[in-house]
Amino acid sequence: MTVRDAQAAFCTALVDEWVRSGVEEAVIAPGSRSTPLALALARDGRLRLNVLLDERSGSFFALGIGMASGRPAVLLCTSGTAAANFHPAVVEAHHARVPMLVCTADRPPEMHGTGAGQTIDQVHLFGRSVQWFCAPGPPEDLPGAPAAWRSLAARSVAEASGPPAGPVHLDLAFREPLLPTGQPLVEVPGRSGGRPWTVSTVDRTAPGGATVDRLSALVATTPRGLLVAGWGADTPAETAERFARASGWPVLADPISGLRSGRHAISTYDALLRSARFADARRPDLVIRVGAPLTSKVTTTWLDASIPQIVIDPDRTWLDPQRAAGVRVEASAGLTLDAIAQRLERDAESGAPPLSHHSSMSDQDASSWLSAWQAADAAARAAIDATLDADDVVFEGRVARDLFAALPDGTVLLVASSMSVRDLEWFAAPRTGVRVHSNRGVNGIDGLISTTIGLAAGSGVPTVALLGDLAFLHDTNGLLGAKSRGVDAVIVVLDNDGGGIFSFLPQAEACGAQEFETLFGTPHGVDLVAVAEAHGVSAERVTSASAVADSMRDAIAAGGVKVIVLPTDRAGSVVRHQSAWDAVASAVAGV
Repeated sequence: MTVRDAQAAFCTALVDEWVRSGVEEAVIAPGSRSTPLALALARDGRLRLNVLLDERSGSFFALGIGMASGRPAVLLCTSGTAAANFHPAVVEAHHARVPMLVCTADRPPEMHGTGAGQTIDQVHLFGRSVQWFCAPGPPEDLPGAPAAWRSLAARSVAEASGPPAGPVHLDLAFREPLLPTGQPLVEVPGRSGGRPWTVSTVDRTAPGGATVDRLSALVATTPRGLLVAGWGADTPAETAERFARASGWPVLADPISGLRSGRHAISTYDALLRSARFADARRPDLVIRVGAPLTSKVTTTWLDASIPQIVIDPDRTWLDPQRAAGVRVEASAGLTLDAIAQRLERDAESGAPPLSHHSSMSDQDASSWLSAWQAADAAARAAIDATLDADDVVFEGRVARDLFAALPDGTVLLVASSMSVRDLEWFAAPRTGVRVHSNRGVNGIDGLISTTIGLAAGSGVPTVALLGDLAFLHDTNGLLGAKSRGVDAVIVVLDNDGGGIFSFLPQAEACGAQEFETLFGTPHGVDLVAVAEAHGVSAERVTSASAVADSMRDAIAAGGVKVIVLPTDRAGSVVRHQSAWDAVASAVAGV
């Protein structure tokens, strides 16, 4: 009887089926136990291979690919601690709904519990942070195995793609010899015409007619309403703008929602709501929320449970940490807003009364509510700009505003989940043409350089990152080999020699100066330009605020990977933020 090579056939079939299902990229961390699948990925020739030495960096690189493309990348490592190093990115992918195919090589069952090297319990290693887990065991030449292998591969892509999207974990046990034996492979025929073994079709969840009737009636009879959008809003900007026009509502949109654009967008809401007088006068009667809560703590606190709120989300998640929502709608946010807008437009054209027995809003009510927000926003924007432009000192708020405004259309922007994402929300004016990402699933600062390079690889367009110095230092391994990956990425680092966000938190006042610096400020004293150059990446230090945008544009035009370091002052940053907020409070005092 001819002995056939099941292990090599299994890996070859997985890769072929992944390609048939639309996978285009593989991220490999070198190792021995993963050899069978690594060779199959390399020898197939249809996937782009990305080899990264550090498993954590590799996993965040794969995260960036999934964020940019909406397709899972294969992520492969050997057994043991290599697999454990994937965990932070897997958790982020789970909470941020990013597709990922996580493949951890494993020792066969007979080697577990024997003291064999590089052997840990990898079954359900990532707990509940995956969409699906499968440990198929060592490949064997058994009846029915070929169909099972192809089905496994097709299902893994479908499960990762969602909805909701997220990571899938395949724990793949391989026996020695790890190299192909040279024996004939087990035959694993696929579907004809290059079709996947199983085609999974998932339609976006449209709202039912009764839901549209009910929500349209509520919106039509509530002039003092707000549309609030956070990350994961999953709504086209033109749809949000159409809804805003039809409803007459202002839009409070975090830049990472993709909806901060159009004349209804109120970009200074955080600064405005720091004024108690303004916040009390502008409490809405109804809020529709799409995506996660806003980054702004001031705004999410203001949107408390006393305000009627409707959360629209298709993925059966509860993005409501304030526990303020009175109604949840499990449907596509974009389709729901579009359906409500259509209904409002149709009723307005026909002159039909709103679908409610309540009294309808008057045009004057709707106009005054919107115009009051717009007038305050204009006054606040002028006050912020005047404060930021008063000198040429590098200040985080001005950098966020200027960088966002200067990015060429089509650029991808990643902002770190610390001060950077907050400064973008606080100071960036509305615009279109830029996709903004942030690892806000669990709000960590790890892996951000690698995520940036992965975003650039997955999108194929210039990518800019705005990071703090600690986030940069946390992932310097992401710079390894970055310049040879054929991507265009500019990493802008705000260097205040420590953890700037803690200066805004109660710890800054509750702790003594030395205690605060030791535990929270954590000055590092590292030359970040030298760190980048030590990794073979060109870098420059920019010390004037007015030069930042030009330096960024020059770096994009030059292509490749570059680091721009911007020295800032932690103590001065707190003062400058407060000055901007004080200026807004004065500007809107009479609005």
